[in-house]
Amino acid sequence: MPYDPTIFQGAAAHYRYGRPPYSPQLEAVLSEELGLDGSGRLLDGGCGPGILTVRLAPLFEEAVGLDPDADMLGEARRHADEHGLTNIRWVHARAEDLPDAAPGLYRVVTFGQSFHWTDEARVAETVYDLLEPGGALALIVHTVEDRPKPPNPGVPPIPHEEIRALVAKYLGPKLRSGQGFTPVRNHRFEDILVRTRFGAPRSIFAPGVPDLLRDSESVLSGYFSMSSSAPHLYGDRVDDFAAEVRELLAARSPDGLFWDWPGDTEIVLARK
Repeated sequence: MPYDPTIFQGAAAHYRYGRPPYSPQLEAVLSEELGLDGSGRLLDGGCGPGILTVRLAPLFEEAVGLDPDADMLGEARRHADEHGLTNIRWVHARAEDLPDAAPGLYRVVTFGQSFHWTDEARVAETVYDLLEPGGALALIVHTVEDRPKPPNPGVPPIPHEEIRALVAKYLGPKLRSGQGFTPVRNHRFEDILVRTRFGAPRSIFAPGVPDLLRDSESVLSGYFSMSSSAPHLYGDRVDDFAAEVRELLAARSPDGLFWDWPGDTEIVLARK
């Protein structure tokens, strides 16, 4: 399937501000699980603005962030500079361009909510060859299903259903993605990995932030950071959409604060 460079057009500037963070315990959980000691190399596939790359780079000698979107990589470089990190190399390429785009060996290869955009079986087999013996592929996602929901900290939850209704009002009922539509996904990562040389993976969880608060602009940026609601999809009506979302949010929370529960951080872990 050819790559559509407009999938996240205009989204890069919204991503870091609009996406909820992974568990604050992610580094500790990965370090304990994989015996990380500051050595070896990390490859973060589909790194976007470097959210995961920047967090994990201090655990390795060298990190590589790979993404096909130049604007995302621009944000990633700024993100790394803000943290004073000098051991990250950014590569403008798709995961399907591996191994040539970023040759191994790697101790860990991660995909933070991005593996589903790839040719999963093909990329998993390529990653297997890129890993050093005992290395790991870690697919990192937010997971709500079957996870215990914490108590509301006392502010309104984000009215996602109503915002999604506004998205549908402007873009239609079928989820958009670049020049086409979001593909239907009816399988799990495990279903793919079990058929590769990795075999059956296992999932471990790092607890999410139970009292995460977001302001109205962060909520709006969260929607603009998604492929199905990226700014370019609205054309000359993007300001109208933003105004309606802001009006809705002001009605739901006069203080402009909302509780966000994206779930726990799930790590689907496959070892070589």
